[in-house]
Amino acid sequence: MAHDLPAWVAELTDPRRAETLDELADRLVPLAEHAIDVSRRLQAQLNELNDPFKREALYGRVERLKARVGEALDEITAEISASGEERIERVWADFAGRAGPGDRGARERELRRLLDRDVVPVLSKQQQDVAERVAERTSGALEEATQTLLTRVEQLAKAVTDLIHDVLPLAREGLTLASRISALSGHARKTGRGPIPAELKSAGAETSGAFDEAVARLELEWSALGARSASVRAALRGAEESAFSHVTEEMTRCVEELAPRHVKALNEAEAKARTLFEEARG
Repeated sequence: MAHDLPAWVAELTDPRRAETLDELADRLVPLAEHAIDVSRRLQAQLNELNDPFKREALYGRVERLKARVGEALDEITAEISASGEERIERVWADFAGRAGPGDRGARERELRRLLDRDVVPVLSKQQQDVAERVAERTSGALEEATQTLLTRVEQLAKAVTDLIHDVLPLAREGLTLASRISALSGHARKTGRGPIPAELKSAGAETSGAFDEAVARLELEWSALGARSASVRAALRGAEESAFSHVTEEMTRCVEELAPRHVKALNEAEAKARTLFEEARG
């Protein structure tokens, strides 16, 4: 759908339509400002594109990965601890339901003593062993994932650096053009009033053509750079998520490998606790 501007817009911004020196000078001013604007927007996008690759951003990315992995490891450690506590709670629930009211206090103290002596240390040792193995595997996976993340960021940074080096001259070209237009506008005003001399008219037309061509390239590059910036941000986010997934997958595999032994140890501890419970009941 076309969205045409009023006819006077071109009339007041195209130096080729000027008939007097004042009109030529007036029409050159917005062209210079436009060239400066698009050049600065392009430079701002280049800076934004480069920001994720600065040292602080890189450090923050690695620290975020470590923090997320730490939280996931804490959750697994808590689940391991809860699994042992759950078995003990089962025994206590049976005790509470079956112990008589008269001697419950004494038997509860005796059962607690026996559990603390014969069951709790075994459970604690088992939980510690499992947690340490998971932590060890997690540490190795985190180191590998961090290295992969840094390598990918480095590769992306090189591509972005090459892109910046290609585009930056365009932004500077816009500023150079703006300076050239401003100088021509100033020259027109200093020349005086009245009709435009042939030399200035030719310079105005040539500058207008250069402006149209340069700004079209700059605007197109600015638009394309925006899409590239979005792709770079998505790639960085994807690299972070991939690194985190690598670690959590290794954590899951480790837990799955240790699960049979851990469940067996829990069953044995619960059976021992129930034996002590029966002994405490007399």
